[in-house]
Amino acid sequence: MSPKILQINFRFSIAAADLAQGFAPAVQRIADTPGLRWKVWLMNEAERESGGIYLFDDAASLQAYVDGPIIAGLKALSAVSDISVKVFDVPEEFSLATRAPIREVVGV
Repeated sequence: MSPKILQINFRFSIAAADLAQGFAPAVQRIADTPGLRWKVWLMNEAERESGGIYLFDDAASLQAYVDGPIIAGLKALSAVSDISVKVFDVPEEFSLATRAPIREVVGV
């Protein structure tokens, strides 16, 4: 299994606080996604751009998320446009050398 990064960016047309309020119910559903190790939420209020960086255990878990109901719901929002979905491999040697949190920490 090789970890995969998912990067999603999009533009929004409502106040950032309203966007955050709308996303709040999805937070636990995202956290419970099989194969998801973590997500970093992104917000650039001045540019009206948001998104996330996700680390998945493998390509299958990532693809199931992209094809699933959470991303379908995002695409259905009238306040969201210009959705970009990108998938990346993780060069583990370099990432670990620069302290990327890509391995499970045992005993913490």
